[in-house]
Amino acid sequence: MFQEIKLSNKKFLVSKTDTKGIILYANEYFSEVSGYSEVELIGKPHNIVRHPDMPKAIFYLLWEDIKRGKNISAVVKNRTKNGDYYWVVTDFEILKDSMGNVTEYIAYRSSISQQVIDEIEPLYKKLKDIEEQHGMKVSVDYIKTFLHEKGMSYNAYIEGLAAPKGLSAKLFNAMKKLFQ
Repeated sequence: MFQEIKLSNKKFLVSKTDTKGIILYANEYFSEVSGYSEVELIGKPHNIVRHPDMPKAIFYLLWEDIKRGKNISAVVKNRTKNGDYYWVVTDFEILKDSMGNVTEYIAYRSSISQQVIDEIEPLYKKLKDIEEQHGMKVSVDYIKTFLHEKGMSYNAYIEGLAAPKGLSAKLFNAMKKLFQ
């Protein structure tokens, strides 16, 4: 049986990918938690850690915003090399060259509370069930309607639910500055 890995709230998982999602960099904590060595991660698609419980509709929404040039946040369940799993809130940052062309993405991940998991997991399960029964388009329509009823985007929903606050936010923002 696979087990949940509880992350330190004082450490952050960081990875950088090219525009096709190929890993260019993974910090030591990302490597440690995922169970893959840095060498195993570099050059691989980032979906190497995608958990099968994650609905495709969420990634569709993320890519919609990324293509519009928006930095976004997401709650994601990832899988380790041995099949265990861990939950994170991910903050994506888009890097551009001097001409304004997107060149890379950096993902900063931090731990989330059980309360966040308890709220998001049933929604993700419902989306996954919809995808299996009716396809991704219907799942995307469902999440968009769910968010419309709340009067917010997925990004706003996640920021309200899981964004680091207080001291955690200060640590998270300081860590992000190291990569800018």
